[in-house]
Amino acid sequence: MSHMLIRLLSIGAICITGLAQAQVEWVDPTMGGQGFMLEPTRPTVSLPNSMVRVYPVRKDQLDDQIRSFPLTIISHRLGELFWMMPAASADTWDSPQAYDQETTTPYYFATRFDDSLIRTEFTPAARAGYFRFTFPSGKPVVLLANRYPGDLAFSNNVLTGVERFNNMQAFVYGEFDLPMQGTVSGDDQKRLALTVANGNKTLQFRYGISFISIEQARKNLSKEIPNWNFEKLKQAAKDRWNAVLGQIQVEGGTADQRTVFYTSLYRCYERMVNITEDGQYYSAFDHQVHQDSRPFYVDNWLWDTYRALEPLQTLLNPEMEADKLQSYVRAFQQLGWMPEFSVLWGNHECMTGNPAAPWMADAWAKGITNFDIQSALAGLKKNSLEGTWLPWRRGAKSSLDDFLNTNGYMPALHPGEKETIAEVHPRERRQAISVTEAQSYDDWCTAQIVRQLGDDADYQLFLKRAADYKNLFRTDKGHVWPKDADGNWIEPYTPGFSGGQGGRDYTTENNGYTYDWDVQHDLQGLFDLMGGRAAAEAKLDQLYREPIGMSKYDFWYKFPDASGLVGQFSMGNEPSLHIPYIYNYLGAPWKTQKRVRMLIDTWFTDTTLGMPGDEDGGGMSSFVVFSMMGLYPVTPGVPIYDLCSPFFDRVTIKLHNGKMFTIVARHNSANNKYIQSITLNGRPLSRVWIKHSDLVNGGRLELEMGDTPNKTLGANPADLPPSAMAVNPYLYQ
Repeated sequence: MSHMLIRLLSIGAICITGLAQAQVEWVDPTMGGQGFMLEPTRPTVSLPNSMVRVYPVRKDQLDDQIRSFPLTIISHRLGELFWMMPAASADTWDSPQAYDQETTTPYYFATRFDDSLIRTEFTPAARAGYFRFTFPSGKPVVLLANRYPGDLAFSNNVLTGVERFNNMQAFVYGEFDLPMQGTVSGDDQKRLALTVANGNKTLQFRYGISFISIEQARKNLSKEIPNWNFEKLKQAAKDRWNAVLGQIQVEGGTADQRTVFYTSLYRCYERMVNITEDGQYYSAFDHQVHQDSRPFYVDNWLWDTYRALEPLQTLLNPEMEADKLQSYVRAFQQLGWMPEFSVLWGNHECMTGNPAAPWMADAWAKGITNFDIQSALAGLKKNSLEGTWLPWRRGAKSSLDDFLNTNGYMPALHPGEKETIAEVHPRERRQAISVTEAQSYDDWCTAQIVRQLGDDADYQLFLKRAADYKNLFRTDKGHVWPKDADGNWIEPYTPGFSGGQGGRDYTTENNGYTYDWDVQHDLQGLFDLMGGRAAAEAKLDQLYREPIGMSKYDFWYKFPDASGLVGQFSMGNEPSLHIPYIYNYLGAPWKTQKRVRMLIDTWFTDTTLGMPGDEDGGGMSSFVVFSMMGLYPVTPGVPIYDLCSPFFDRVTIKLHNGKMFTIVARHNSANNKYIQSITLNGRPLSRVWIKHSDLVNGGRLELEMGDTPNKTLGANPADLPPSAMAVNPYLYQ
């Protein structure tokens, strides 16, 4: 049965019975599964933020062969742990099978293989999983193997195993519900073929996963799946997803828009992952097992997720967000550096900047204080002042960092100039413009935490560093521009195409047109450099119209991450997410309303091409969730939300404090996308932004919509959202 048919039948049943919570039926895990340019999304079956995550291993959603099913995954990009596959015979190792009759939901997956007609079903617990196989004939066989070095063993219907990867170990303990005969093969005991002895046609397998021990995996299984009852576990998983997705309820909009919204919200619960097991966790940051009453979370690709995913979870789940923040603090205490990407096997030295700074500053400004802010600040300061800002590196500072600290910018090399600094990553290069901008914003965020804690000397230091981005804005050209160590502008340089593969000599995955706008903390200062608000508005208009100036083949060969193009604007990469909202800061919010509607309608659709770039574990999806509600956190660290055009007639957010916030868009439609007037709790608003406290205190935001822009709403300079380097964001709490 197709996903769409299941969804329509379920929705019909909901309408008949009057049930309130049915959001999970709108989720389509196949959305984006083809992959627009780079990585496709995966139809992951899991509980929110949980250890066990399963999907069929294949190239993408269009691949007609499944290679295996993992018992859990490390991450979508970096691999699976322990694979298994049902088969008609034991001689089909490494033989992908064609499949059909697939059902995909967040809580349940099922498919039938074409040749063998074996039906495979899966449903999850948090640290355990449950497979059910239906064999039409013959002797049922299940093949299991390790992906990484390790071993498997089988005795008395019990499977145990270990895999070793990246200085980590993963353990499995599993049980079959029927007598099995097992054969271990391979020189390193990595393969296990199991055959049902009596030829029964239905076979069940339940298992626990642990990062501590096989015995802990057994305990996880015993605690979470104590009985052979597939349907009961499936219903519990479905109920859990409905509870989570039901925090936001929407009315109105089209069926496709609801699917895009709830699928995006589902993907916002992939990360971070709670790896605590019975009050203990294994930390790859010091390779110790720790006892702790608080959950320990890992797997956060923070360069992507600080922008919208973490602010979304701060809004919806502040208690969990505090635990995640404290997990980062504990990782710093164990490792000695604040992680860039805190992943299962430790700190993944990835991307640029000190992205924990905006995450922590944003949470603190929004009232999340249940984490060790003093230790957090110590980690942020150490990373900034003693560590390296070089891309894809972590550790002590280099000579280039000394230069940046002294001169206020990362020096760039001229085209063809050979790299002489050993610490520079050979592929990722210096990324001089984007590193300087990241340092400026991240240090501004650190400054705000220091301000709250009362250290004026450090506040002035970090505030001064927050202005460093200005050193690389070339006013005579109207663009950010790389500069060499002698203070000379790099020539030749073109914002659209310079910098080598991915622009990495100067920028990160995107070209200079994107990084012209990567100054989230001081947009007003940026506008001044551009010649004032009118000139900046014209420049922003042109961004969406600027031709790429070459063939698409040449452009995407060099910038494959710059997908979802509209002019030179790239919808498919995270540094672009705030750019459509900059019109609000220019006094032209009607252009934000028009542009955001167009971008989501174009690039985020309920199709296998419905994700314009790498999804990045909620990095892109959280933009969709916020924007379709009519809100967006342009500057994490400033506790406000910019308004745009909601996609739904009514959005109700259930807050953890028991209150509700409702957004009502009257006369909303595809044409009526322009906000005519705004009231908050009955009070007229002339501005197009609200405070975080306005939202979390509960209330009602009413928007009158129309088909013609109201060009005076939000246009008064006094009504512009706060975005100047010296602004105290805590005044807006």
